[in-house]
Amino acid sequence: MIARAETIIRRARERRERALSEHESKRVLAAYGVPTTREVLVRTATQAAAAARRLGYPVALKACAAGESHKTEQGLVALGLGGERELRRAFAALGARAGAGYAGAYLVEEMVRGDRELMIGMVRDPQFGPCVMFGLGGVFTEILQDVVFRVAPLGRRDALAMLRRIRAHRILDAVRGLPAVDTAALCRSLMAVGRIGLEHPEIVAIDVNPLIVRGRTPVAVDALVVLGPADGAR
Repeated sequence: MIARAETIIRRARERRERALSEHESKRVLAAYGVPTTREVLVRTATQAAAAARRLGYPVALKACAAGESHKTEQGLVALGLGGERELRRAFAALGARAGAGYAGAYLVEEMVRGDRELMIGMVRDPQFGPCVMFGLGGVFTEILQDVVFRVAPLGRRDALAMLRRIRAHRILDAVRGLPAVDTAALCRSLMAVGRIGLEHPEIVAIDVNPLIVRGRTPVAVDALVVLGPADGAR
């Protein structure tokens, strides 16, 4: 599995891309054990309909191209599509917004339901190297800015300490009829992100937001892996 991640990153570097697509980013994360959404990469509305039937409605539809990091703001995401007619309409609408020159694919993705949204990631500090990030995710990320950082590598004790350092750490507990978050799974994801940063110095940042808690399990719903410049590039 890790060899697959290495291949994805190497091919992106050969194409001189500065970021992986959402689908590629999730495949890298999944190779290291981070739970991700079930999804299918397609190029036509007919392929999208077939994928949705396999996944089961409702589904999400997203434009998916390397470096496409502001899909929602550009109207390139459609959520909660309940049937084929709605999916085909959304496919046409996203294609029109993407423009005639859009050469990317589309992602048909299962809808992950959950009332708690978290965020994990990695930033490469010039002095300290890869630093793992954890905090509240979703639409309130920039407003609340409830995040903590820790230098990789992380052990389980380090990851657990990060979970309890955010101000809203009680969101991980059993609350309002919701079960407690599987902190062991969450710790494994944090440790995995740190490991990716250590094993791939060409990666300068990882952003997983949101990480939606479905039942007890945190699932990566959106992700972006950012690459540094290729040798000789500026």
